[in-house]
Amino acid sequence: MKLYRPLLADIGLTYPQYLVMLVMWEEKETTVSKLGEKLELDSGTLTPLLKRLELAGYLQRTRSIEDERMVILSLTKNGKQLREKAKNIPEQIFCLSGIKENQAVQLKAILDEIG
Repeated sequence: MKLYRPLLADIGLTYPQYLVMLVMWEEKETTVSKLGEKLELDSGTLTPLLKRLELAGYLQRTRSIEDERMVILSLTKNGKQLREKAKNIPEQIFCLSGIKENQAVQLKAILDEIG
């Protein structure tokens, strides 16, 4: 996370907010509960993150018409544009890590095995 901090500061996100946005860029729209499952975070942790992302103009939270207990998250135009600003972060992290490509492939294989 130490490597991420300056890169994310440039786009105005914290690491947990970045994780939320990664899921949202992939899903486009999801519910708070599904996001929580995917990130393994409870709603007490997610709610403040989502409120800050909504205030920043990246997400919109709306109640489901069918079930008011369900909160639907969707990307805003600004949230979609933020993806462009963040697109080079994975590559930059890889370069900063000092790991060689073959080591990264081996590490991913190991993590896939145990995960």
